[in-house]
Amino acid sequence: MTTTIRVVKPIATMQLEPGSFVTIPDVTWEEFKAILEELGEKRSSRVAYYQGTFEIMVPLPEHEKPKDIISDIVKILLKATRKRYEPFGSTTFKKEGAAGVEPDACFYIQNYQLMIGRRRIEANDPPPDLAIEADVTSKTTIDAYKAIGVPEVWIYNGKTLTIHLLQNNNYIKSDTSPNFPNIAITQIIPTIV
Repeated sequence: MTTTIRVVKPIATMQLEPGSFVTIPDVTWEEFKAILEELGEKRSSRVAYYQGTFEIMVPLPEHEKPKDIISDIVKILLKATRKRYEPFGSTTFKKEGAAGVEPDACFYIQNYQLMIGRRRIEANDPPPDLAIEADVTSKTTIDAYKAIGVPEVWIYNGKTLTIHLLQNNNYIKSDTSPNFPNIAITQIIPTIV
């Protein structure tokens, strides 16, 4: 007869190298919240949670550069089109009991007025209007974004940019962004990055 020994170690003691990606199944919502608290806010890792699966990844510089360039392009376009916005970086967004995600960058555009001066996300706050993911070293959990209700998600995979628009609780791929309808985003961003 074999005996199973359960090993319990704090997540914060894990030494993950840049580029590491770890998936842990069967994580409860309460465990996810405890992990977030244990990890704290000042960390280089990013996390995602959807339907009991917890993911933690540590980006490489090759991930950070595209994210910064795309974020800067968005800011330039928002200013050029005279749209007001609030950037929220890689803030953790949660849907109680279902999903948690930290975009590489995100923006409140239509809902920017609600978020001016906010230092923390409240339970009743809307999701960001635009989230950006650079999938250079890991893959985005798009279903987590769907559960949270982010209307527009851009995913750059190192070669192409895909725009996902939330319609009828499902993402559809689009060639255009409703935030920049007259700009060829999917062509411009890969060229610049």
